[in-house]
Amino acid sequence: MRNLRPHVSKTNQMMGQCLMATASTNENPIRSFLYSNSMFLVFGSLAALLWANADGLLHGHSYHNFVHVNLWPFSHSGHADHGGHGLTFHFVVNDILMAMFFAIAAKEVWESILPGGALSNLRTAATPLLATAGGVVGPSVVYLVGAILVGQYSELGNGWAIPCATDIAFSYLIARLIFGSGHPAISFLLLLAIADDALGLAILAVFYPSSEVNLYWLGLTVAAMATGWGFNRAGVRNFWWYLAIPGIMSWVSFYMAGIHAALGLVPVIATLPHAKTDAGLFAETGQETDTLNQFEHWWKEPVELILGLFALVNAGVVLSSVGAGTWLVTTGLFVGKPLGILAFSYFAVKVLKLELPGGMNLKHVAVIGCIASLGFTVALFVSTAAFPNPGPIQDSVKMGALLSFLAPVSALAAAWLTGIRPAFLGGGENASVEP
Repeated sequence: MRNLRPHVSKTNQMMGQCLMATASTNENPIRSFLYSNSMFLVFGSLAALLWANADGLLHGHSYHNFVHVNLWPFSHSGHADHGGHGLTFHFVVNDILMAMFFAIAAKEVWESILPGGALSNLRTAATPLLATAGGVVGPSVVYLVGAILVGQYSELGNGWAIPCATDIAFSYLIARLIFGSGHPAISFLLLLAIADDALGLAILAVFYPSSEVNLYWLGLTVAAMATGWGFNRAGVRNFWWYLAIPGIMSWVSFYMAGIHAALGLVPVIATLPHAKTDAGLFAETGQETDTLNQFEHWWKEPVELILGLFALVNAGVVLSSVGAGTWLVTTGLFVGKPLGILAFSYFAVKVLKLELPGGMNLKHVAVIGCIASLGFTVALFVSTAAFPNPGPIQDSVKMGALLSFLAPVSALAAAWLTGIRPAFLGGGENASVEP
């Protein structure tokens, strides 16, 4: 009988080898990190929703007062300006503590461009990178067109980047349920999410300043990076020195420059001593001793708690907040993102003659697009950056970010429509396409 299995070219094999160096190889650190992140995010979100809606029923303000409590003892008002921002619990979590979350995200992006990393070879990473671009272009276009059609572009147009986000922790868990632990689609999704993180960092920095931009302060960023490189050359291996001196310098420079301070640690990440090569996305052996990996291993558990606090202070919206912003965000996520990822991948494969990893086809990409619609963490963060003033508009787009939790439903529907049998239903690691 003729073998109907598609031929896998050398390039395709290279791509598969590059992408498959992931959590499926040895995932004990990152697997624990992702599962714990999800748990704290869920609990924090549920607590915030219950609290805010209980306040709504009782006509109370305890949740709002908790989130915006004044932490600056020398202020005479409840919501004092401290350097242009109220020093509130919300500010401490979103602008200070979340800097550690974005630092870890930047660490994964930085390592992925090192020799051997998933983004180091454009030839093998081209298709997932184009898919990433589609995952940004698709939802932003759908959102903006929708805002124009409903006649609220001036009020809601600034939220175009909210549906562009992909929550790597939740998306990873959904992908494992559908594809199993060893399928290349998981690696493809992880690479897409890492590249999406890189684009997200750039979008936040460029399009969502926290105040009037003063680029002169970026000179302090350069000084911070120079200090970090100096520490590196001097043989400083304790990551606390990098956080305490260049890290604080960089954070202050972003804060004073008007760039979102949560990104303040990103520039110094590359200055920490690190391995010269990378084994692949999240491919950890537990033997990494370089400073950059020590930094991640120490902070991964505190960041789990930070993400829980982030959900607690940001996810508290009343269910009646559903509005035009909600539907624009959800349409961007559930329609624009899957279509963008699939369309750009189709263009890469059919027009540019690029290849998908061995064992994948466009049906798998369609399911990945639906999985990537879960943009919770970063989507919620961008919601507060795009609409910094609490009110109906901010609450409506936040509700859209929360509704991205329905992504598992759309992903399972896409798997069923494309004939992919989910792993938890016996599809196994192959997540085979049914005849």
